Amino acid sequence: MTLHTLSVLVENKPGVLARVSGLFSRRGFNIDSLAVGETENPDVSRITIVVNADSSPLEQVTKQLNKLVNVLKIVELDPQVSVARELLLVKVRADRTARAQVLETVALFRARVVDVAPDTLTVEATGTPDKLDALLRDLEPFGIKEMVQSGTVAIGRGSRSITAGPSLRAA
Repeated sequence: MTLHTLSVLVENKPGVLARVSGLFSRRGFNIDSLAVGETENPDVSRITIVVNADSSPLEQVTKQLNKLVNVLKIVELDPQVSVARELLLVKVRADRTARAQVLETVALFRARVVDVAPDTLTVEATGTPDKLDALLRDLEPFGIKEMVQSGTVAIGRGSRSITAGPSLRAA
């Protein structure tokens, strides 16, 4: 099994996300990452789904997704020709003795501190899942109090756009 990143353009209407994610669930797929938001067109949303699956069963789910009324377009993003990022917010123990070391680690990963408290720092980082995992490993010895991580968002490289063109139905 391999990781696949699907970019699914859908009509921006209530219940569409539930129908799309439900299709994966009914077919026994576990979604590793899910992110959704409006595109440059407020009537269209992009759902980015990362799933660990064999290509053949995933192709069947993709065909069934295409049959859903509110699905406009599906593209599997090749990691070589796309940019994918996640957002991480992590609250780290950082008393006066450890604060300089935590700040050094944050700078090393080009992350930034977004909140300071007497005994903690809240760090914001964006990057690939591997980069964020490495940051967490380096921050773990200080003590991670709390964290939240977004799903992957991804877009193709270059000037081509999946939201333009005649194949996109009017929303």
